[in-house]
Amino acid sequence: MKKIEVFFEKLLWSSRFLVLIAVVSSLLGSLVLFLVGTLDILEVTKKAFYYYLGRNGHDIHEFIITDIIIAIDIYLVAVVLLIFGVGSYRLFISPIDELVDSNLAHPFNIQTFDELKDKIVRVVILAVIIEFFRAVVDIRFSTPLDAIYLALSVLALAVSVYLMNINNDKKREIYNGK
Repeated sequence: MKKIEVFFEKLLWSSRFLVLIAVVSSLLGSLVLFLVGTLDILEVTKKAFYYYLGRNGHDIHEFIITDIIIAIDIYLVAVVLLIFGVGSYRLFISPIDELVDSNLAHPFNIQTFDELKDKIVRVVILAVIIEFFRAVVDIRFSTPLDAIYLALSVLALAVSVYLMNINNDKKREIYNGK
């Protein structure tokens, strides 16, 4: 019976390596998104360059802000995947020696699963805020009520960021022993 128990415990402990599938996939996804975001920015740069040289008939002011905001949003999702991949590796597989030795307050220096979730949630909220502002750029107000809804939405975002920062300050105080 003891041999079976030892076998299953080894099997359970080794199952943590399944996380490598998620780590590799998220790092690949992050790389792809960084490339896509960069290509989008380069395309916007090319269009702006051609516009000011007089080679492009399209007015860049109609799309440049939206396209750049979309690229930033893509970068933020890439950062989420990067944080998830490195954080999952660090939590489930092995600490990263360079991070352990540096003792920096780096986004990859994740000690607990809650820290990983917190960092991911923060970046996702930032991505949602950027997506919100991208949508706001294209809004056409048909009634004064639309403007009020927009103002309330901005207020709700500001309050959520404020509350998130209060929560983070409390966690930092607990972590630093204050």
